[in-house]
Amino acid sequence: MTPQQASMTSKASLPNNSGGEPTLARRLGAFDATMIVMGGIIGGGIFVNPAEVARLVKTPGLTLAAWVIGGIIALIGAFVYAELAVLRPRVGGQYAYLRDAYHPIVAFLYGWTLLLVIQTGGMAGAAMIFGRYFREFSGSGLSDQTLAAITLGVLTLINCFGVRAGSNLQSALMVTKLVALAFLIGAGWILVTPASARPAVATGLGESGGMAGLAASMVPVIFAYGGWQTASFVTGEMRNPKRDLPRGLLIGVVGVVALYLAVTYVCLRALGVEGLAATKTPATEVMRLAMGEKGARLIALGVAVSTVGLLSQSVLTAPRVYYAMARDGVFFSAVGRLHPVSQAPVVAIILQGIWAVVIALGGRYDQILNYVVPIDVIFFGLTGASLLIFRARTRRAGGEAAEGKLVRVPWHPYTTIVFVLACAGVAVNGILHSWQDTGIGLGILALGAVVYQFWPGRVGTAEERGEI
Repeated sequence: MTPQQASMTSKASLPNNSGGEPTLARRLGAFDATMIVMGGIIGGGIFVNPAEVARLVKTPGLTLAAWVIGGIIALIGAFVYAELAVLRPRVGGQYAYLRDAYHPIVAFLYGWTLLLVIQTGGMAGAAMIFGRYFREFSGSGLSDQTLAAITLGVLTLINCFGVRAGSNLQSALMVTKLVALAFLIGAGWILVTPASARPAVATGLGESGGMAGLAASMVPVIFAYGGWQTASFVTGEMRNPKRDLPRGLLIGVVGVVALYLAVTYVCLRALGVEGLAATKTPATEVMRLAMGEKGARLIALGVAVSTVGLLSQSVLTAPRVYYAMARDGVFFSAVGRLHPVSQAPVVAIILQGIWAVVIALGGRYDQILNYVVPIDVIFFGLTGASLLIFRARTRRAGGEAAEGKLVRVPWHPYTTIVFVLACAGVAVNGILHSWQDTGIGLGILALGAVVYQFWPGRVGTAEERGEI
């Protein structure tokens, strides 16, 4: 889960009000939905992960193919989450889908791994992206891990006081990120001589990674595409969600795929697959060729500022997920407790920050991805499968014609099954390819199953609560 994904997920996790309270104003159209989708997906990963993919697949064609495949998975997943948001608008997001489709233990394990693996690992990964580009800009001699840990610690302390960036600042950071991408693509295309026209440099990259490398590359690709489900959370604010949400999802995800392909192609064109695989900061390497050190420092500043800004927002907003889960009795109540003065969930923020620092100090960037993504996609797959379960229950109840009228997954159940199988494939391959890193996350997941057996606040199944 990327930082911006966590920010949007937290909004979906808050219980909906009912009764006489005002309802959301329906002001958003297809363009707004498209911007929300693109804003939810585009993060710092695209400035780093093309190099991670190139190291795994080792050929230009497979490097580009990986981003196309990831985009297809993201597009199907976006429609799955959009339909779930319409089918079950009042039950509080992904953890509730898992709780009601399966059993409360699944929801508990989601919250458990969200805190100890998915969210904190995603924060650590984003902080390391900041650290890499901050070093490029400042010339700091500190390691990526050290800079990431310092950044996470400072942001944790700041957010304990309830300080949060306003929407205007977040929009400015999004614009900064888009400008950096446009700058990179334009300068790399116009000002840089193709790598094929320059003398080749031996790197020892080796032969094609083949299908095994392509499968392994889905880990950094899925991390970079994280957040595709965010538009489904604003269905209630759309003027015509039946028409505009599918358009926003399709145009938004396809737009991001095109943007990611453009960035990757420019990096391959400028650096070659060997040069791309050899760098940790592809954006600065391309800009260094295009405009010298001044260009490299400028792009590094843009990436660092936008990444740390979005990371700061996620440090505060992600604990709202734990807060909502605690109110439903499926997570630790102390984690969701609000400070009486700052109104910030201080316990959650501190615990989250400490564990994110531990993760950042404990491994390399690629190890963090292998720690986070396979666990994340397990719950993505389970959430996708929950749509099959809810649809079946609705058919048995004779209410399918009345539910899900706003958004339907195209070519369901085939596309939904493809999404579930793709998630399962990424998880299994992650376990086989990087079992040492993924094994830690799996161990935490297994420990959560043991902890749940002694959980005092366990809630009943959906059937027992009379919700289905």
